[in-house]
Amino acid sequence: MNRLFIFIVSFIFVLSSFAQEKETPLTFTNVVKVKTTPVKNQQRTGTCWSFATTSFVETEILRMGGPELDLSEMYNARHAYEKKADLYVRFHGKNNFGPGGQAHDVMNVIRKFGIVPVEVYTGKHYGDTMHNHGELNTILLGFLDGVIKNRSGHLTPVWKNAYSAILDIYLGPEPETFTWNGNSYSPASFRDHFHLNPDDYVELTSYLHHPFYKTFELEVPDNFAHDPYYNIPLDELIDIMKEAVKKGYSVAWDGDVSEKGFSHKRGLAILPPKSWAGLSSEEVDSLFKYPDEMAVTPESRQQGFDNYSSTDDHLMHIVGTVTDETGKTFFVTKNSWGTDRNNYGGYLYMSEPFVRDKTLAIMVHKDVLPKKLAAKLGIK
Repeated sequence: MNRLFIFIVSFIFVLSSFAQEKETPLTFTNVVKVKTTPVKNQQRTGTCWSFATTSFVETEILRMGGPELDLSEMYNARHAYEKKADLYVRFHGKNNFGPGGQAHDVMNVIRKFGIVPVEVYTGKHYGDTMHNHGELNTILLGFLDGVIKNRSGHLTPVWKNAYSAILDIYLGPEPETFTWNGNSYSPASFRDHFHLNPDDYVELTSYLHHPFYKTFELEVPDNFAHDPYYNIPLDELIDIMKEAVKKGYSVAWDGDVSEKGFSHKRGLAILPPKSWAGLSSEEVDSLFKYPDEMAVTPESRQQGFDNYSSTDDHLMHIVGTVTDETGKTFFVTKNSWGTDRNNYGGYLYMSEPFVRDKTLAIMVHKDVLPKKLAAKLGIK
């Protein structure tokens, strides 16, 4: 009887220990982490593309031996908004106009105008302590629609000046020169001081409706500039992301975060094989704690893009990789939603299946590309 009692107690203890273990969150082991700048907060704006890519640029300056900079995201946004307005009017209101954008929009601004520190251009000229573009976005679109729909039969030559004046009022006038560390710079000379060359960066994607190793205009609304992307096989795209961080480079990431598998609060992005519909909160919690994930193929990924289940929602910044207890790879991802809304101080861990399925495009330094791939793409 005593032996049976001991066996039963021991068995119950093992089961309870296993159940307790199942309630613990995932634990991660760092594989590689690229040195980067602090997490920021885009607040009440749709400028994730500027925050993610500006973080990417700050990290590139660190990689090249430069100092830790806090660059102005709103300087990039202000100039991108001017480009958006020009195209919106040229296309008679048929081109996309909104707060969204892509990584290349920041590089296009840097190429043409330069960069400035955030203390030089805060973008908060409207007297608020936080970024808030609700009123600004409404006014900009209303103004442009008024320009397009005017009944005079032709556009005036001064509408762009009036549009720029709105941006000056809300975001602030563009600085022509400024002082940094006792020296005077223009935005262009500040860019050149850190040897930042926008032409060193390439955007890559992977879809089956266009030929591989060619460029095509990625068909998402926020590609308002109609810029081309290099199209490569999915496995090569994922390998480039992994190799980039191994070599000390980071990755600007554009993808879908609308799925329930993306939880900024939990700091996880996963791709479970079952539908979320009808699941209890306990079942949802279980999926996040011990995710069993679906396999992603180029065909399933293409289907998601074609049927709108994978859309262009958000840009973030990948700065490393980790593994969980089972050896699964997760990408360390720097978000722009502040530091107090999730478990990891503003970072989250995207599983490899999630990344394979939900990545729309990435931006990397061209030196990350394997030589054979670069040659095949015609990149020198």
